[in-house]
Amino acid sequence: MREINGKVYEEKKPHDMAELLEIVAVLRSPEGCPWDRKQTHETMKKCLLDETEEVISAIDKKDDGNLCEELGDVLLQVLLNCEIASERGAFAFSDVVQMLSEKLIRRHPHVFGDIERPETPEESLALWQSVKKKEKEQ
Repeated sequence: MREINGKVYEEKKPHDMAELLEIVAVLRSPEGCPWDRKQTHETMKKCLLDETEEVISAIDKKDDGNLCEELGDVLLQVLLNCEIASERGAFAFSDVVQMLSEKLIRRHPHVFGDIERPETPEESLALWQSVKKKEKEQ
């Protein structure tokens, strides 16, 4: 195994999100993979679409093993796009996590706020859409 930045990455060891972010950064680094380094947001569009279609296929086939793998592939697309944006100084993965967390809290005032909880999924969806509409108007 090759040591990169003082660390050895091994396939059959436990990994976490922090290490996954490191792995993606290594792939994009000068020591990384030429294909990964060459990618842009534009070149990644087709990959994201293809991987999303593969997730849908795994769901349709009720194939949990394949679904797990394909969700990982979609996550890779997200992380690569975040790394590309970070390299440009636009935003980082942590910004995506922050923005998504805020959105989920804001769009679920019946869970995280003090309004009455909807009784049905349809009422929950209507509330989500109402909050989203107010956001767009601002």
